[in-house]
Amino acid sequence: MAGEFKVNGVSFATESGGTLTVNNSKVRLPSSGNGIEDSSGNSVLSESGGKTSINLTGDFVPSNSFMFRNKVINGGMKIAQRGTSTAFAHDGTTNGYVLDRFRIYLNNTDEYDCTVSQHSMSAAELNTTGHSKALKLLTGTAESAIANDEYVRIDTKLEGQDIQDLQYGTAGAKSSTLSFWVNSSVTGTYGITFYSQSSQARALNATYTINSANTWEKKTITIVGDTVESSPDDNTLGMMVVWSLASGSNYDGVNSTSWSNYTTTNLNGGHQQDGVVTTASAVFYLTGVQWEVGSSATPFEHRPIGMELSLCQRYYQDLGRWLIQGQAYGSGNDGLGYPIRWITTMRAAPQILEQFVTHGGSNADLVFNQITKFGCSPEALKISGNSGTNIYYLTDIQAEAEL
Repeated sequence: MAGEFKVNGVSFATESGGTLTVNNSKVRLPSSGNGIEDSSGNSVLSESGGKTSINLTGDFVPSNSFMFRNKVINGGMKIAQRGTSTAFAHDGTTNGYVLDRFRIYLNNTDEYDCTVSQHSMSAAELNTTGHSKALKLLTGTAESAIANDEYVRIDTKLEGQDIQDLQYGTAGAKSSTLSFWVNSSVTGTYGITFYSQSSQARALNATYTINSANTWEKKTITIVGDTVESSPDDNTLGMMVVWSLASGSNYDGVNSTSWSNYTTTNLNGGHQQDGVVTTASAVFYLTGVQWEVGSSATPFEHRPIGMELSLCQRYYQDLGRWLIQGQAYGSGNDGLGYPIRWITTMRAAPQILEQFVTHGGSNADLVFNQITKFGCSPEALKISGNSGTNIYYLTDIQAEAEL
């Protein structure tokens, strides 16, 4: 992606393909001191207090926003609303979320189990990565061999309306850069897939190499924009980024290193190292995930924790324990509704994940009415019996509207 350096609307330098071109008619070095002047001798950049400080005269206009550069939510792995550890197994839970916005998916495995948790970094790890938390996947029972129809992956999904600035489906489709920190006990080549949802789903495969075991390494992958297919400008799936941990040949038989129509054979294209899944006690860590417009990786965008939590709550939120009380006013199928407003507006009308605690009143039920992205109306319902009966439900309420 080309960039431009302007001061007060005047272009002083342009960048294209990594080459910086200075407009010599607009800029010059000062006759004394260190800095940059415009063609009239007015200071644009000047040194102050030594080489570590630069004064900018005029307005600096970046080509991309400094705020919300990172399109990935919870890339620092700090939010874990569902809990900080979950067991996954071929004969149990095969997919779901532990850390918000990052899903674990086991497909057709017949031996494998693992534990996914939120890892708290040591002081040395924090010093290296700049992050205090990470996603940790620890293999328990290993898969003895990866069959053609098996795979294990981590993925994160983005809404189409949040990636419109990439201009996919146009001649000006923009390049973008994914960066992240990774650490594993198993070295080798791992696959990354960018899956773009549109009228014709598209995929682009890339790879990265873990060079040293049990060592934090930062990886950067830059991809071109897709000029063929556009992203939906709504709250449905626009992009899914996939970290492959194991893949059978049904899913990695084609390595699409440029944007191509999606088929199951390029879901994990380019992936080679299955050792995390085929080795007991193998470990894989991930943190500092950032995906941004442009051909360069910028420093990770550390958003305030309250803001990051709010972004996550668009897709999942835990409302805690509620006491829903009522009194039947007829002979049956009636009760009183209580309006509940979600903590933040959700992506879509959510699924209610009720965790029942206890209730009072015979022949009673708890139902959720008028479920929208804004809230719902739970009702302690008397199924049958005399009017005037007191009923109540004590329950934990979660709402989920994941992509």
